[in-house]
Amino acid sequence: MTTQKRVLAVIMGGGRGTRLHPLTLERCKPAVPLAGKYRLVDIPISNCLNSDINRMFLLTQFQTASLHRHVQSTYHFDPFGGGFVDILAAEQTERGSDWYQGTADAVRRNLLHFRAYPHDLVLILSGDQLYRMDFRKIINEHIARGADVTIATVPFPVSKVEGLGLTQVNDDLSIARFVEKPKDPAVIEGLALSPALQATLQSKSTEKHCLASMGIYVFNRQVLAEALENTMTDFGKEVIPGLLGRKKLYAHIFEGYWEDIGTVKAFFDANLALAQPLPPFNFFVGGAPIYTQDRYLPASKLNKCAIDHVVIGDGSILTDSSLHHCVLGIRSFIGEGSSLEDTIVMGSDYYETPEQLAANVSKGRPHLGVGRNCRIKGAIIDKNTRIGDGCVLIADGKPDGTFAGGLVIIRDGVLVVPKNAVLPPGTTV
Repeated sequence: MTTQKRVLAVIMGGGRGTRLHPLTLERCKPAVPLAGKYRLVDIPISNCLNSDINRMFLLTQFQTASLHRHVQSTYHFDPFGGGFVDILAAEQTERGSDWYQGTADAVRRNLLHFRAYPHDLVLILSGDQLYRMDFRKIINEHIARGADVTIATVPFPVSKVEGLGLTQVNDDLSIARFVEKPKDPAVIEGLALSPALQATLQSKSTEKHCLASMGIYVFNRQVLAEALENTMTDFGKEVIPGLLGRKKLYAHIFEGYWEDIGTVKAFFDANLALAQPLPPFNFFVGGAPIYTQDRYLPASKLNKCAIDHVVIGDGSILTDSSLHHCVLGIRSFIGEGSSLEDTIVMGSDYYETPEQLAANVSKGRPHLGVGRNCRIKGAIIDKNTRIGDGCVLIADGKPDGTFAGGLVIIRDGVLVVPKNAVLPPGTTV
């Protein structure tokens, strides 16, 4: 069987996304905008398509409307290839009516849907990570080793593994032990790669490395079914450690860029890194594109602007403004005299018609986007927001909490203006 026919991909859409709040106030995690024109879900889907895997299930349960719209308008497959991206939201059944209780519980409840398609392997992916990976490599290793489960891992220096789930491996990459987020230096030292494996890494650092789980797993079909014949709810913490010593578990070492975008700060940093001259994650790669919705927008228009290290999405209009180290989404509007630094503007879902603009002006509502003479630094301006003239939004040193009557939220040290918010002229934080 080809890769297409023997593998099903399952993308975990996540829970409530509380660590990404307020970006998840009106959307689920996979639908959060990324890099000016994409959404987080585009990353695992594109990696699958570039790896010759075209049958994907997306498991989610919270705020799925925008995710449905994006997937349905973006991923169209010809009727002869058998490809699909099928969204499976939590549903009431005769067996239960509660929410998914975790990653393993979500997959367990949907095994009956997977059985309708011929497959030998199940590839389980996270929906909130930024990376580019050819899954054929981990699948081929899995088959060649006769593994029951293969776990994708990324090497980290021992000085930077705090908060990560670590895997101890033998020289043949069979897994010997799991340790969840160790803090004891002696324990971490014991998990380090052997000198023989350390020598195989692309990194030439002399510091010892450990293998951290990426939350990406390849399961044999029958092994997955057996592993879920219980009430365990989480793969990383319960199911896979429970298979140790009973099944053949191996690690796959991935040495490319990988970032878990699980928090507002991680999201903020990963996005702004894309504005660097040589970003750690490069969208400009031929042969392995990241796909997204084709919106047929006009080219962006810049009038007398000072631009330095900025990513600008299609259909944007910037007038006599200054931007340094920013990422602007589609249909972004920046008024004259405004200054933005270290800021993400997600843009808008639509353009205002002249009639809508006149009606909003008559009601005292600002134009979509950022108004005139605003100063914004260290911020995320979510979609469809209206920032009035003369607003000052600066996160520097301010504590987490709500500001401007609840219209502005600071989380992880990042100032966030939530989706659809309207900030009156002169608002200062």
